[in-house]
Amino acid sequence: MSTMLMGEYNHSIDAKGRIIIPSKFRELLGESFVVTKGLDGCLWVFPNEEWDDFAGKLRSLPVANKDARKFVRHFMAGAMNAELDKQGRILLPQNLREYAELDKDITMVGIGSRIEIWDKKAWEKGTTYDNMDDIAEHMGDWGFGI
Repeated sequence: MSTMLMGEYNHSIDAKGRIIIPSKFRELLGESFVVTKGLDGCLWVFPNEEWDDFAGKLRSLPVANKDARKFVRHFMAGAMNAELDKQGRILLPQNLREYAELDKDITMVGIGSRIEIWDKKAWEKGTTYDNMDDIAEHMGDWGFGI
């Protein structure tokens, strides 16, 4: 992985549906990148190289499997190529804003190979982990030893 996206940034969506991409993220994303529907009710933003890797994994799924087809559709049908304007903004189409229930205030978080865009209230509600110790106990099942 060539990029390490991390950090949490709060911004707003303007009346035209544009958001400012934080400068730290712009440095790693470049002038163009991919935005798509994510999981858990957020949008995912991939640098082109990471998107190519992710899309390759999607293409490798068995087309004969109904759940695999739904999974691929979820990400591919919602995907768009985004380009920064001179102010470092991108336009989020209405369908993506509706999917993630983005209204005015948003939170962007770096998650290693991608960025997640959340409605700020959903992010704040969804990141209260009362059971983080319980979650950490199961990370060994995925080969993550602490």
